[in-house]
Amino acid sequence: MSTADRWLLPLAVLIELIAIGFSSTQLGAIAGVLFIFCFLWAGRRLQSYSRILLLVSLAVTAWFLGRGQLGMDKLIKASSDAAFYAAFLGSLGMMQCLVRRFEVLRRIHDVLLGGRAVWLYPKYAMVSCGIASVLSFGMMSLLCGSLSETLRERGITGESRLQWLRSVLISALRGFALVPLVAPTSVAVAILTRELPELTWLMLLPYGLAAAVVLIGVGWFLEQRRFRQVSSERVALEQWPSGTLQLLGLVLIVFVTMAVIVALTDFKVSVAAMMAVPSVTLLYMVWQERSLGVVVKESVTQVSAMNNEMAIFAASAILGVSVSSVIPADALSGLATSAGGMWVLAVVGMLSLPLLSTIGIIPITVLSVQAGLLPQLIAEGMDPILISVALVIGFSLAMMLSPFGPSVMLLSRFGQVPRWVVAFRWNGVFVLIAVPLLLALLALEILVLPEFVVLEFIND
Repeated sequence: MSTADRWLLPLAVLIELIAIGFSSTQLGAIAGVLFIFCFLWAGRRLQSYSRILLLVSLAVTAWFLGRGQLGMDKLIKASSDAAFYAAFLGSLGMMQCLVRRFEVLRRIHDVLLGGRAVWLYPKYAMVSCGIASVLSFGMMSLLCGSLSETLRERGITGESRLQWLRSVLISALRGFALVPLVAPTSVAVAILTRELPELTWLMLLPYGLAAAVVLIGVGWFLEQRRFRQVSSERVALEQWPSGTLQLLGLVLIVFVTMAVIVALTDFKVSVAAMMAVPSVTLLYMVWQERSLGVVVKESVTQVSAMNNEMAIFAASAILGVSVSSVIPADALSGLATSAGGMWVLAVVGMLSLPLLSTIGIIPITVLSVQAGLLPQLIAEGMDPILISVALVIGFSLAMMLSPFGPSVMLLSRFGQVPRWVVAFRWNGVFVLIAVPLLLALLALEILVLPEFVVLEFIND
């Protein structure tokens, strides 16, 4: 990677953060163009899926533009959205710079495997969700990489190794999949609240928590036996590793900073996370290293290393804006004005995400297209919370079933297990049991939410 490659991508992230700070769509669009240039310049250094998705997105956009179906306003929005989602991942990914600085993260499995065996699954799931809320995809790298090292150090092989992988890593993956349901730092929440400015994370949280409880309960039921086998081979942790309190303090500072930003500005929680995470991380790194040059070099390297994931996010945003813009305004007319229609739309929205993910269309691409249709649905009378909750639930399921998704691919690579096994054999029964329960939860939501009434903020 050349010097230009390493610096242009972080520069694009910085420009987008400035654009957000000044609420400048035009500057955001410029940042989007720079992101696209960086990805095209990278060429074959991008993974094949990232490269193909980017080229398809640009080709589709160019086709609609050439046919006069895509106006300049939508083109600017597509570029601005691409910058936002790429910068969202890049800024939150800065937290990964902290991983190598704390012993507690290197010994995370010794920490999590303590206590009674019956609590291991929910502990792993909830802690994984908490870590992923801050580290995003870095959580999978952390847990998968450290488990591989743990198994190697202890000489655990054969069937025993497979039990460890299936129990520990699948619970981590399912914990990661809870992030869209409960965390303000989820890209799914960022997409939905960006398309519906009146929607907030707090509006989604109660319903997301209910869905998370369902998913934890199903996984707990299925994995108890395996976790009891794993627990017989664990090593007791005599004391908490050094730096534990310091790490918890840093995470607390991040969330307090986010809360302050939200309280003092009009920014959503997702935007506050984009501001708080890199700021706190950089300040800590400068304090520890006492060298601005070292910190800048490490930060630039970290952001540049995420070019594949950022390319996927940006391409999905472009494709979402382009496709949703050419769908006729009356295509969904009438469906949102009845309970039956609302139920159908919510179910289709929820199930389409995991179903399409199984054939290689990653969740963020599908969600980007769906989110582009939300303003039309709301105008037709659809309650925004109902459809938004359905989409985050679907996104969560898709994260576990997509063999091409980053989380499953990371688990497959570190665990040396085929991604088809992870997605379908390890998670197939889990999803089949969970889906009917989640559909029942959506039906209950229709009864709880005000019937056929759009929330008051829509009329403001």
